[in-house]
Amino acid sequence: TTEGISPHAGLATTLMDATTDKEPLVQEQIYNALCYLGEAEPEEILHCCDEYLRQHDKLAYPHRVIILKAMETVVKNNISSLDKSTAKVVILLASSEMTKSKEVVWEWQQAASNVLVAVGQRFINKVMEEVLTKFQPGILPHYFVMQTFANLAVSNVFGMVPFLNSILGTMLPMLGMAKQDHMKSVFCYALQHFSESIQEYVANLDQAPDPTVRKDTFCNEIFSAYEVLFNSWLQHREPKLRLAVVEALGAMSYLMPGEKLEEQLPKLIPAVLSLYKKHTETFYISKSLCQILEASVDIGSRSLDVQLDALLGTLHPQICTPADPAVPLTVKNHTEVLRCFTVLACSFPDRVLTFLLPKLESSSEKTRVGTLLIMRQIINSAPSQMEIKKPSILSSMKLPLQDSNNKVRRAVVQVISAMAHHGYLEQPGGEAMLEFLVRQCALPSDPQKPLPDGDDPTSDSVRSISVNTLLLLSTTVDRMNNVLWPYLLEFITPVQFTNALTPICKSLMHLSVKKREEGGNASLIPYDLNGWYGCEGKVDLLGVRGRCCLTPFSICCRKSSFTPRPNNTLAAVSDNAWICHFVTEMCRQLNGYNGFPTEKNFLYKCIGTTLGACVSKELVQKQLQELLETARYNEEAEWEGLASCFGICAINHLEETLAKLEDFVRSDVFKKSVGLFSIFKDRSDHEVEKIKSALILCYGFVASHAPRELLLSRVEADILRNISQYFSTKVLGIKVETKDLTLKLCLIRSIAMISRAVRGSTKCTDFILGRKAELVAQMVEFIKAEPLDSMRTPVRQWAMVTCTHLVYPSLLEPQLNDPDRTELMDACLAGVLALPPLDPQWDHDGDGSDELFADTFGALQELLKTLLQRSLTPHGLQDMFAHLGPWIKSSRQQERQRAVELSATLLHFYLGRLNVSTVVPFYNLGVLIALFSPRCSDSVGSVRQRAVDCVYSLLYIQLCYEGFARDHRDEMVEGLKALKKGLEEPDFTVLFRTCTNIVIGKRVPPDQLMSLLLAMFEGLADPDKNCSRAATVMINALLKERGAVLQDKVPDIMSIIHSKLQEVDEEHVRKAAQQTVYILAAQHSGVVVSSLLGSALPFDSHTCAMWSALAAEPNLTAQILEQLLEKLTRDVPYKESRAFLLGGSSERVATPLPMAATCALHEIMSAPESGPAVLGLYAPLFVTLLLRVSCTVGVQLPKSLQGRDRRSSSHAAASRSLQPCSCAVQTLRAMLAQGGSEAVVVAVGNAGGWEMMENPERHHEGIAVLAGSMARHAGPRLPLIVKSLVPTLSSALESQRVTATAFLAELLSSNVVNDLILLESVMDSMTGRQKDPCLLVRVLALRGLGNIAVGAPEKVHKHGATLLASMVNGLDDRDDPNNLVALEAMTSLSKLLEHLEERDVQAMLLHIAIRIRPFFDSEQPDLRRSSIVLFGNLTKFSEGECEAFFEQILNGLVTLLLHLQDPKPEVVRACKFALRMCGPNMGCEGLCDMFLNHLRDDRSLHYGEFMNNVCKHLMQSYPEMLNRLVLTNLFYFKSTWVDIRAAAPMFIGKAGPAPCCSFHVVSMGVDWGWVGRSWRSPPNVLIL
Repeated sequence: TTEGISPHAGLATTLMDATTDKEPLVQEQIYNALCYLGEAEPEEILHCCDEYLRQHDKLAYPHRVIILKAMETVVKNNISSLDKSTAKVVILLASSEMTKSKEVVWEWQQAASNVLVAVGQRFINKVMEEVLTKFQPGILPHYFVMQTFANLAVSNVFGMVPFLNSILGTMLPMLGMAKQDHMKSVFCYALQHFSESIQEYVANLDQAPDPTVRKDTFCNEIFSAYEVLFNSWLQHREPKLRLAVVEALGAMSYLMPGEKLEEQLPKLIPAVLSLYKKHTETFYISKSLCQILEASVDIGSRSLDVQLDALLGTLHPQICTPADPAVPLTVKNHTEVLRCFTVLACSFPDRVLTFLLPKLESSSEKTRVGTLLIMRQIINSAPSQMEIKKPSILSSMKLPLQDSNNKVRRAVVQVISAMAHHGYLEQPGGEAMLEFLVRQCALPSDPQKPLPDGDDPTSDSVRSISVNTLLLLSTTVDRMNNVLWPYLLEFITPVQFTNALTPICKSLMHLSVKKREEGGNASLIPYDLNGWYGCEGKVDLLGVRGRCCLTPFSICCRKSSFTPRPNNTLAAVSDNAWICHFVTEMCRQLNGYNGFPTEKNFLYKCIGTTLGACVSKELVQKQLQELLETARYNEEAEWEGLASCFGICAINHLEETLAKLEDFVRSDVFKKSVGLFSIFKDRSDHEVEKIKSALILCYGFVASHAPRELLLSRVEADILRNISQYFSTKVLGIKVETKDLTLKLCLIRSIAMISRAVRGSTKCTDFILGRKAELVAQMVEFIKAEPLDSMRTPVRQWAMVTCTHLVYPSLLEPQLNDPDRTELMDACLAGVLALPPLDPQWDHDGDGSDELFADTFGALQELLKTLLQRSLTPHGLQDMFAHLGPWIKSSRQQERQRAVELSATLLHFYLGRLNVSTVVPFYNLGVLIALFSPRCSDSVGSVRQRAVDCVYSLLYIQLCYEGFARDHRDEMVEGLKALKKGLEEPDFTVLFRTCTNIVIGKRVPPDQLMSLLLAMFEGLADPDKNCSRAATVMINALLKERGAVLQDKVPDIMSIIHSKLQEVDEEHVRKAAQQTVYILAAQHSGVVVSSLLGSALPFDSHTCAMWSALAAEPNLTAQILEQLLEKLTRDVPYKESRAFLLGGSSERVATPLPMAATCALHEIMSAPESGPAVLGLYAPLFVTLLLRVSCTVGVQLPKSLQGRDRRSSSHAAASRSLQPCSCAVQTLRAMLAQGGSEAVVVAVGNAGGWEMMENPERHHEGIAVLAGSMARHAGPRLPLIVKSLVPTLSSALESQRVTATAFLAELLSSNVVNDLILLESVMDSMTGRQKDPCLLVRVLALRGLGNIAVGAPEKVHKHGATLLASMVNGLDDRDDPNNLVALEAMTSLSKLLEHLEERDVQAMLLHIAIRIRPFFDSEQPDLRRSSIVLFGNLTKFSEGECEAFFEQILNGLVTLLLHLQDPKPEVVRACKFALRMCGPNMGCEGLCDMFLNHLRDDRSLHYGEFMNNVCKHLMQSYPEMLNRLVLTNLFYFKSTWVDIRAAAPMFIGKAGPAPCCSFHVVSMGVDWGWVGRSWRSPPNVLIL
């Protein structure tokens, strides 16, 4: 953050900037985030919001609403600590926002109003002071001013009521001014809430600040308002307005003067009743009517008597119309109408009952139901008035008791419940009510489905409410104890009440407990048996109903695995003959219990017990054989009893029992059902499978009950071998396993009992169960065969229970090998966790409502505990969670929830069993913590809670391994429990804050930090976005806390971040990864920079994002930029390489490190956040990048990158080239833009400067454009830039010297250099470059010196000698084959001469004139032009050297005149200028005038005529010059320019022969014919 702005304010501003996002979810998250920040710094955030809204006055109102709502929440949550000054700021803002628009903008203005109401909870006076300024007499107020008053009256009663008198006084005259419906509505709204507020104030005067306030204070104002509302507004056409009016009238009626209310009631009540016909929404009418009735009763009104019939007639149909639960207002309307009946019943009980009771006999079902509802209401709410009416009310209920309609029945039950609470059932006739209630409890279930009308109750629902009512009366209504006890006993024996036995018995149980608690004889029943209800039932008690009454006992026996133990009795008899006879008789009784499986199974157990006591082994075998032969195998319920019998018998007769089972299999009874073709029978005819199932179950029970010392030797040889044979049959030598479910379940159960029995043996540690792996594999196959789309059978559960016993640690040999163990775990986990949600409540709330699934899940837990117990080590724990991990991270909610539940259970078990004798490292703590901690923000609430439990257990496991006692309690770990409450909140901001607190980095050993981080990074790809976000939060929190010790691992972390960005394409992951990079850089900036620089070029988008992260904080960004600048300059920018295939010419190839640093700088400085850091390093960044540009001009990419660059440039998303120079230029542009010099970027771009910089031929021109733009738009930055740039003029790299010279040279053309006192240093630098070995540098240096004439003309005179010396040296440059230095010297000298005096130039005048004379005829137009212009400028200084310079003029005159015909227009213009300048110095006025008049730039020249006149003047003034002129012209006869070649003879011809002229012999090879034609007369020349 920038200095002066706190992190909270900066973040809040950023969030408010983002409110323009149109996505509702984003807006909600912004609101939540602002509220979260407000919790931390309420004052600061409120001020920030205020400032933001005032600065962004044009922000659209939907976005303002978000900020205002956040302010409201912050104020509400922090009102007690809010400062007065802050409150004032908020009030002013909210008031302004609320009334800024005169039009009503509901959402915006409502939000602002709510802020005022929130502040008004504590600062009511401040709020009212502000809002009252907008509530002026005679001016209709803003809609929301009135609404704010109303809401304040509700929210702060004691603060607002003292203001109401003045508000009402101002408001009443405004009522007549309100013309618009919405204004009338808000006045009604205000009056309603004002009235309610006054009522509450008066009702709580003991707490009020001013106890003298009475409702009389407001009576007159309220009545005045009433007259307007009732007489004018209630008749309005608009329904909504009428409802608002009637709602206000109800509240106002309490405050009206009594006599006025009495006077108005005859008109008011009919008017309100008439509204029922006009409106479908009647709740507000009923509510108002109830308030009016209550107010009328309070004043003792006599008018109600007259109105009563109309009231009852109108209100009764309202109740008879059923309320729709889907429409809350209809339910509320019923409530209000019932309140009206309560008021009327309290005042007119006789008339109300007279009206209601006949309605119970109505033929209309709705009328009967509605009347019963009213009866229940008045019984409950008017008990004193109804006391004497109890007999008549009970009498009137006779007919409803006979009603068969379910709605009526349900209503009657509700009335009975009310009667019970108020003593009605203690009256004569109450028994009929109770009998009706019991009859409803005995209703049979409906054979048909409910009708489409969802409001029609079924018999089941009537029965349910009746059962609940009966239980309620027996448990909570004490006065009913003596009514129900013992009366309910009379309903036990009659058959017609059979279905009601359960609730009756439950009620009797509660009643009997109460009676026992009373003590004494309260629980004794003085019953005369002959007086019982249905005395003929005495015999029935021993018959069918007797058996039914015994059934619960039998069920209890079965569920508790009850085994009858008549051993003591049999031992007491000690008569073997009797025992044998007894067992024989019991066996004969078995068929008598067919159809009663519970009782028959109980008998089987008794038989088994008796057989066990029988001494005769022959009898035992005989009876067992008989039992096997006579058992009803088709009835599965009988198998349990038969197997129990064999098991109990085996306690004393193991040998006989096993032998008889094996003999039975060999017998004809069994074999007759087995054959080759039995496998082809229809499934319903598989009797043999049923016999096998029973036999397999018998073996299980035998093993379970057999003596442990005898069991082990028989397990494999007899029991398991036979079970295996029964389950799978060989057909033609092939083993065929049955698919019968029952047989499969019996096998599983039997093996479970066998393994449990073996496990319980004291000698099991020496026992080797050879079939162990085979049995486990069989269970696994059963589990795998189960369908994954549902759970219909307990196969999974029983198979896992069996496996649990088989792998129990006490069964050491043989242990499961790793593949078998892995297969077992994977199969069990997949068989349970992958199931679809069986019950939404279980899967989301974790209460296990599905019994089968809950049992199966419990079996899985026990199995995994058993497996874990075999290896209670960190390795064992790691192995367990290697299997659970994928389920914990599943994309399916139910799978995650189940897996985390399992994990929490296993970790708790591990912690409870852990016994650390030596301190050992818990080496996988970090990995496991990383697995669970992100789940603390899972989208499923139960997963979040249990994940915290997992972390809690892991940390205590770690403490145990560190040597702490198991009962040790760690403060930090215990703090996790307190965090669980925060995880109940689904708000993601709260979740992430809690997750941040859960980060347990301090507990993780240093050597595990990296593994923790690596595992956390894997969490970024979590399918649950909340967990993915939490992983990022925790990674960053962990790195902040302990990242300082990870310096060596930073490159690995950076590589992982990059790979995760490639793997997960989510915005939140990208932002979090950037935050991670920032945190690492804050601790290890150098390593981070080096790691990122090692990324492949061109940087992909993920690397670019990582670089951008380093721009987040100015100080860090500055540090990173400095490191990159150092890396940019440390290595050589390019290397010379010879391309032998191209003839041995050398080329420059860019070096990789500076290239990478340049790209990195571009990425960082492309981020807006980098601005402050760039500003701080403006000069070094600018200079370094400028020199980088210079070093990359014409430099090639390495061959390894050329292909990548082509791919990058062809890619649509590529935004820039990888070419070294182009990349450097783009980086420089980014630097300028972030450094606040956008104008420079635009100006250079408009001038084409950026493209010039990349062109080797025009690079220096682009630099000049940049320098000029910098001078114009970034002048204050130049001193530091110049200071840094001047030393590079001596660089060993020619390109850097060129760039620096070009930049400084161009700066001299701007006055800003002089203003910044830089002129002398820059000029000295340019002067020092005169001897530079680079020609271009010397040229640019001279140009810069010449630019002083433009940038600081007033300084030219001061430094004239130095400047002239430099120019002369330039003219004399000997290492200048193309005269480029001379050209620049002449050009610059021309500019300087304009600002020099004659004495400055005098000493060098002739030298310069002589030196430039040869350039007049140069082949280069620029040289001709510059030299001629300079010659013209020199004439200004010729006064002191008149004769000498005149001679120079005469020597150059012919050349100047002839070059008026130069093919280059700019040379012609230069000649005209020079001749005009020379004219005044030639002493011939006529010639001077001609030059001035005819040689103007804007005037065309007739050369022949002009020359004719010039020659005349020359001959007249200087006749002695003829020979010189002729000889000079002869030199141009061989000129390469045609026009000048022609002009030379013309010049001679125009001059004409002089009398004294001597002839010259020439042989020039000239076309004399053409020349002769140009003369007026033959020349006096002898041609040889």
